[in-house]
Amino acid sequence: MTSWQIVRIAAGFFVLMSLALGLPTSPVFHSQWWLAFTAFVGLNLLQSGFSRWCLMESLLRKLGVRPGC
Repeated sequence: MTSWQIVRIAAGFFVLMSLALGLPTSPVFHSQWWLAFTAFVGLNLLQSGFSRWCLMESLLRKLGVRPGC
């Protein structure tokens, strides 16, 4: 698995997890402040699309995960 695949899997997981914890109709609702985490993940994905740089991907490469194409 390449670094860009791990980043996208992690981002998808974080969005789904924060929605489950932040929506009042969810059975695992905790606090609506989890929706701020969803916004943070979305903004990070947006900026990485323009700047072509992602901190998590840089850290994964330093840990030895092979880069994507």
